[in-house]
Amino acid sequence: MNNVSRLMLAMAAGLCAGAAWAQSSCSSDGVPRPVALMERFISADCDACWRDARTPRPGRGELALDWIVPGRRGEDAPLAAGATRDAVPRLDELGLPTAAADQTSRLSASSANRQLRVARGPSFNGYMGASIELKPGSGGPWRAWLLLVEALPAGTEGSPVARNLVRNALQPDWDGQRPLSKKEQLRLFESRPLSIPEGADPRRLQVVGWVQEGRGRIRAIAQSRCARSAPGG
Repeated sequence: MNNVSRLMLAMAAGLCAGAAWAQSSCSSDGVPRPVALMERFISADCDACWRDARTPRPGRGELALDWIVPGRRGEDAPLAAGATRDAVPRLDELGLPTAAADQTSRLSASSANRQLRVARGPSFNGYMGASIELKPGSGGPWRAWLLLVEALPAGTEGSPVARNLVRNALQPDWDGQRPLSKKEQLRLFESRPLSIPEGADPRRLQVVGWVQEGRGRIRAIAQSRCARSAPGG
């Protein structure tokens, strides 16, 4: 068995048998469903934006996500360590500029679909298994996001608010560009090992996922809650 096979096996074991590592709660099962997303985008060049006392707070039932957008200064940007290239396609999808220092998007979910589930396994060799599942798989076409986020308490590096910092992202191929198999018509499922960026604390990592109609309305949002993780905003 090669290293890749071992990694995939470990990821699958973590997702399917998490109770062995006290991780049975590391899924969206039993977790209240967010009714809206609030996404805060900060340029890696703008360290003052991270510490801004006027940072928008999430409302009731709203899930806050924090994206650090790569800046013009590259690796020399003050927030470069937390930046992710996945922020660029997300901004494009929302129709927002990529060069702005600080901007916020708010989107409501049109239903509390209980058929969406996300989960994560334990960390292993710098990776963490993450999955997203939608039952039934019919309908759509869907556009889905699965995020690995680090829950940071207020006060981290001077932040006035708790944050869910996006560390990695996956977009499953559920967009209707190919016909679904009979199995996929009953269950859309994606499971991948996601790399943990240097500096991220695996104990604080959660997964967040949502599905939307093509490039339009969000239909459902789900988030994991792991007992070992610090609370996020």
